[in-house]
Amino acid sequence: MCIGCHGIPGYQNSFPEIHKVPKISGQSDKYIVSALTAYKKGDRKHPSMRGIAGSLTEQDMADLAAFYTAQGDQPADETPKAANVAAAALIEKGACASCHGANFSKPIDPSYPKIGGQHADYLFVALKAYTVEGNNVVGRANPIMAGVAKQFKPAEMREIAKYLATLDGELKTVPQSRFR
Repeated sequence: MCIGCHGIPGYQNSFPEIHKVPKISGQSDKYIVSALTAYKKGDRKHPSMRGIAGSLTEQDMADLAAFYTAQGDQPADETPKAANVAAAALIEKGACASCHGANFSKPIDPSYPKIGGQHADYLFVALKAYTVEGNNVVGRANPIMAGVAKQFKPAEMREIAKYLATLDGELKTVPQSRFR
């Protein structure tokens, strides 16, 4: 089922608002398992992903993670592009590099996502999801990211996401054959 969305370049999701499906090829295996586990537990509340993750065993998650991690064959540029003044100030305020790495593709913990080169609209929706509380359908339960995201206005989140999307990262969408 994963390739039905994550294997189509530019494919868009319409919940909770229209945004590109995230690039997962090249993410770390620990992050993919962590994200799927969060969907399964309900800490991430995207209804489609929660339904899919709910049907997966731990071994299924490990196998999917190994598959998508193996597709990340291009190393990220070690030095990020210079951000414009506004984006640089916002990234500094959020201390984004302290967890996601100086180039936003080498997180300090492999269960954290690589965000350099990810789709801007997806990053914006993800950031906003950390600010949602008490909603059974939308939101992400991560106290660290909630604290970071809640200090920004939506326009500032867009500015951060726009900059991160311009970086040369390891993430990509790898089209898959429908017939395997």
